[in-house]
Amino acid sequence: MDKIIDVKNLQKSYGEINAVKGIDFYVEKGKLFAFLGPNGAGKSTTINVICTLLKYSQGEVMVDGLTLGVDDALIRQRIGIVFQDSVLDSLLTIEENSLIRGSFYGLSTKELESAIANALMVTDIVELRNRRYGQLSGGQRRRADIARALLHCPKILFLDEPTTGLDPQTRKSVWEMIENLYVNQGVTVFLTTHYMEEAAKADYVVVIDDGEIVAKGTPIELKEKYSTDSLQIKPINKLFVKKILQDNQIKHSEVSDLIIIPIDSTIEALPILKLLDNHISAFQVLNGTMDDAFIGITGREMR
Repeated sequence: MDKIIDVKNLQKSYGEINAVKGIDFYVEKGKLFAFLGPNGAGKSTTINVICTLLKYSQGEVMVDGLTLGVDDALIRQRIGIVFQDSVLDSLLTIEENSLIRGSFYGLSTKELESAIANALMVTDIVELRNRRYGQLSGGQRRRADIARALLHCPKILFLDEPTTGLDPQTRKSVWEMIENLYVNQGVTVFLTTHYMEEAAKADYVVVIDDGEIVAKGTPIELKEKYSTDSLQIKPINKLFVKKILQDNQIKHSEVSDLIIIPIDSTIEALPILKLLDNHISAFQVLNGTMDDAFIGITGREMR
């Protein structure tokens, strides 16, 4: 196991307010890591600490073998950050923005031109290099934002809700580009998102709430532990079907014209369907989702 980020007993207080309360987690090199939590959970504070933007109160954080608080300048050379709000100038072209941002890294003219060409190619916006940032669509802006963060070839890319506000088709396009970064480019991606279907793509998920880690594991592990599958049936005679379920002590609920029965696995639906044979007009078995798991962990929806 190759840990590129290792957080131990991280604590951060603002006066008497304990925003982060001694958390431990790690991120493996070249993986997609999802860091989830409701508003005010301590998620942004943790990320800002790791990115050297905020000093912590106690604990130890290692980033690519470097010690946070000691090697901050070197850590910044190894990370790229895409914020929720862009830092690019809307009046400048993508290339002009890239030249300005790239100049911060002390690259020679030739090195900078090569870095820009590579970043635009990876994010698939080469043909847009001479278009003003303010004239781009939402998806094109996100790609330009990510290209800016890739100019110095970081080992770790922090993406803070990168697809918020984008339509489904554009989100899919941006995600294909993100997947290319960690699958083919070897970049470690540290993701925050409120789209649970995006978190489901992660290799590992950590959920923080009220400054503490409340769950961690692979998406499959979290869904198995904190969500349930369900059998949804459309009865021919609802009252009759409900009586059969009650007589057999089978828990159920109603949503519109459907009866919902929680089950631990798909196979458990078979005896129930046999019991209700000839009394239902349709059915489907739905697997538990990351949304269900998040609600099961935190007691609320991600917003």
